[in-house]
Amino acid sequence: MITILKFGGTSVGSAEAIERSANIVVKESGSKVVVVSAMSGITNFLVKAVEDKNVRIDDVIEEFREKHVSTAKELLSDDLFKEFMKEFEERFADFSELLKDSEARKDRFFQDNMTSQGERFSSLILSYEIRQLGFKSVALTSEMAGVFAEGEPLSGSCDLSRTSAVMSMKVKPLLNDDIIPVITGFYGINEEGKPLTFGRGGSDYAAAAIGNALDANSVEIWTDVDGFMSADPRFIPEAISIGEMNYNEAAELAHFGAKVLHPRTIEPARMKHIPIWVKNSYKPEHPGTQIHHIRKPRNTPLRSVAMKMDLSRITVISGEISYKQDLVAKIMQKFAEAGVIIYAISTSLSSIAFLVHSLDAYKALQYLNDLDDEIERIDVRSNFALICAVGDGLLHRVGFCGDIFMAVKDVDASVEMISQGASDVSLNFVVSTDFAADVVRSLHSRFISGGN
Repeated sequence: MITILKFGGTSVGSAEAIERSANIVVKESGSKVVVVSAMSGITNFLVKAVEDKNVRIDDVIEEFREKHVSTAKELLSDDLFKEFMKEFEERFADFSELLKDSEARKDRFFQDNMTSQGERFSSLILSYEIRQLGFKSVALTSEMAGVFAEGEPLSGSCDLSRTSAVMSMKVKPLLNDDIIPVITGFYGINEEGKPLTFGRGGSDYAAAAIGNALDANSVEIWTDVDGFMSADPRFIPEAISIGEMNYNEAAELAHFGAKVLHPRTIEPARMKHIPIWVKNSYKPEHPGTQIHHIRKPRNTPLRSVAMKMDLSRITVISGEISYKQDLVAKIMQKFAEAGVIIYAISTSLSSIAFLVHSLDAYKALQYLNDLDDEIERIDVRSNFALICAVGDGLLHRVGFCGDIFMAVKDVDASVEMISQGASDVSLNFVVSTDFAADVVRSLHSRFISGGN
């Protein structure tokens, strides 16, 4: 039996958190593989070091070193700390050299390389803390473990077949010797041998990909919340944890606003029917949420409501655009070239509207402007939020769509866009950001906490 245990930034964010996570690892039965994020705040710290031209490199190096060394010193015995520092200095020398290398900054994968450095040190500390508890452990970078990636900078995907082939040779023998590998999350190595990250929050995805590669029995995502919730508890204090979900429900919620899990985590696990558990490292006794292929049906129509904020609507207008298939294809290609994720699409005879994150709207416009000769105009409006309502067979519940929009009407909100039919477990619609929290409260009260 192989269990993948992934720990997020807050679960390795301090000496206390690392000790707690290490205890969770050693109490797990069977063979264990650990995947970690960087310590909380470190990735943002490294992004700033890359993007801020006025940052003092020596200050970055000193602060980064102090954060990790002081944490390790607080945890480890004197003898073990000396061993830790030998490995630390080797990795730290590479980190310092990379940060100071002006030529390296010209490489298009430099930011991937730099922002993935945090995982190389959090994994080392956690591995030594597991050893402190009396268990055999080794810290492996993605290079050492054989995690391979493909794609463009900052948005890679795991090469599952190659990863599986190499990890079976490099990682499985460790498990046979009762050694607990602690592997860096967030990135893999591309065909050029360069680090390629999986996007922000990509350590969840890395854990699922490693689980896929090793044919794991389960993947556990340890975070700072009690699994998936019926709504964001920051807005809905009466939100409840969800004990069981299927892959489709979890994927929809993660993609459309629930921040518990990276949206791409689901697919590598779904491919091999590997169950995913989302659990709270601060409350390990809490059952959390199990995500798997089939779950028991429930009587309540909705299971959870999520919202994605800071969205903009880009509307492309051209006479009878619905009959201009080549133009529609070109428009879609421009979004692809810009690397912009589309969260919803709505069409009419002479226009097509796209919902994107507001931070991506300007980039999308730059690419769409190449089509000036073929389109009449482009309108952009911001201040939108997407509401994702997830439940059992929503497409087949007669009249339920009307019930949903009655709850929207109750808070005097207007529906700006609707997306239904692509999934039978979700109904997605767009409202003004000003009304988003009220809409979620209304839906949760009417269909979840109200028990109707």
